[in-house]
Amino acid sequence: MSMKINKLEIENVKRVKAVKIEPSANGLTIIGGKNNQGKTSVLDAIAWTLGGERFRPSQASREGSTIPPNLKIVMNNGLVVERKGKNSSLKVTDPSGQKAGQQLLDGFVEQLALNLPKFMEGSSKEKANTLLQIIGVGPQLVELERQEKEMFNERTYIGRTADQKEKYAKEQPYFPDVPSTPISASELIRQQQEILARNGENQRKRERRHQLEQEYQKVTEQIQALLQEQSRLEEDLKVARESAEDLVDQSTAELEQNIADIEETNRKVRANLDKDKAEEDAKDYRAQYNALTTRIEEVRKQKADLLKGADLPLPGLSVEEGELIYNGQEWDNMSGSEQLRVSTAIVRRLNPDCGFVLLDKLEQMDLDTLQEFGKWLEQEGLQAIATRVSTGDECSIIIDDGYVSGQDVPAAPEPPKQTGWKAGDF
Repeated sequence: MSMKINKLEIENVKRVKAVKIEPSANGLTIIGGKNNQGKTSVLDAIAWTLGGERFRPSQASREGSTIPPNLKIVMNNGLVVERKGKNSSLKVTDPSGQKAGQQLLDGFVEQLALNLPKFMEGSSKEKANTLLQIIGVGPQLVELERQEKEMFNERTYIGRTADQKEKYAKEQPYFPDVPSTPISASELIRQQQEILARNGENQRKRERRHQLEQEYQKVTEQIQALLQEQSRLEEDLKVARESAEDLVDQSTAELEQNIADIEETNRKVRANLDKDKAEEDAKDYRAQYNALTTRIEEVRKQKADLLKGADLPLPGLSVEEGELIYNGQEWDNMSGSEQLRVSTAIVRRLNPDCGFVLLDKLEQMDLDTLQEFGKWLEQEGLQAIATRVSTGDECSIIIDDGYVSGQDVPAAPEPPKQTGWKAGDF
């Protein structure tokens, strides 16, 4: 059985003077009234009574009161929780009359049910993590999201690389009339070197002829004395002239042009090879990109299946990309009433033994939405005690100047004669 509040009695807490309330077991109990009349003080008093010192208001005692705060809550199982006296000491009495303390209360009181704004003001990811903690798929989903993020980053890098390769390949010129591989110029260079060697030999022969002609001229001048030498030189000269007469130097211009043509051809070949390589790389990266896309979609499906099979506290509630989603909307796109419904459902599931939740400032809801929210609370078997700046018929009670409008106002207590005090019964 989830714990709910049957009755509450509050005296001298913040703006409250004396208030008695019997909230509805299921659905919405709205504490209405104008501003600064004590509505929120009632919720603060409940939170303090059940939640302990961490919820104690910084100025708990009503200003001007000589009587300390006096708080009493009766739960639906008969458990009585009281805080009273100068130190607001806690007294917990179970239905059998046994005494207990804060530890017993902590067992069924959900802290966020006493302080729903703490949950609502958290980041969307914090809310999502709370939900995942409830449904028990947090670790699995975290691992799947880690895998998805790694693959997404890898796919992004590969996709960019593929785009760069494709762009590079498109920008490269292509020459269809050249070989598929670079050609070698070594044979032409060898032929060129042979011709240059022969031309060098020819030059040496020309130099030899010139030398002999000089010697012949010298000998001729001395011909009278050197007839025998002249005869020998004439024979040598004859031979030398015959040897050099028909010599013709070969041109290397054609080979030089061929070598130049080879370099240009090879430049085109290399350009074609670069283009082919870029296209092949782009195709390979694109294939990797598509494979990662398939794997990412598989991981996302696993995540969806994981959440689809989970026992979620509210239809339409889910977690996507680490964000809390309700009916397809992220938190900041939800209406105020949707945020309240989601928060209430999640906080309720955090501790199913806690059957109530405190809600402050329901002015954001129009009357139709308020009625719809109340019906949903009833269907869920959940008790909500809420405040609203209103004095309309939607309010269960109206707080006016620290009292419940329509209730008998207790007589002012006599000033205490001793240092102690005793609070009167309601």
